[in-house]
Amino acid sequence: MTTADKPRRIIHPLLVRVAHWINAFAMVCMVMSGWAIYNASPLFGFDFPRWATLGGWLGGAIAWHLAAMWLLAVNGLVYLGYGLLAGHFRRHFLPLRVRDLLRDLKDALSFKLAHQPGVYNAVQRLMYIAVLLLGVLVAASGLSIWKPVQLDSLVDLFGGYDIARRVHFAAMAGIVAFVAVHLALVLIVPSTLLPMLSGRAPRRSDKNLPKQEPQV
Repeated sequence: MTTADKPRRIIHPLLVRVAHWINAFAMVCMVMSGWAIYNASPLFGFDFPRWATLGGWLGGAIAWHLAAMWLLAVNGLVYLGYGLLAGHFRRHFLPLRVRDLLRDLKDALSFKLAHQPGVYNAVQRLMYIAVLLLGVLVAASGLSIWKPVQLDSLVDLFGGYDIARRVHFAAMAGIVAFVAVHLALVLIVPSTLLPMLSGRAPRRSDKNLPKQEPQV
């Protein structure tokens, strides 16, 4: 069998791919509807443009936000459970060493960072760990401003309702920044997009890939 005839290795299991695209859809809905909610009572001296919002009016934006919240929550819990139980997080996000991070960060800033499909460098590992933690923070702060009476202890943990709103906004901004960097990297290395659809590594890099978890 020639190299061209050999089946390409699965680097992104089905569950990871499905969770990724559901998460992308739900996150876009949550951010755009969240910006519409923000515009109804701005925290700072600016509004988001109407074309970047979702829902049309405050009630519609809240409805979109809550619907996307449940989709994101269920999808996130499934992905979190898989990541922990199947060892996905351990294999791809750990270990995270300071020396590796400094080396890869230096290479990234000089546009010399090598990319291998299915293998996360230290910068990517840090970004994925950070966005997972931001997801927990945005969920906790969101619950506290959604149900401030029922979850008054959670509100107190944030230091009050107004601070919880600011924490929610900051966590959202961090997630949006992650998405922006993520999209920029896809534009710089477009070969990373197709494997997230098919799950399979490009043929030219398959022979160099480490063993991955089986397809789900």
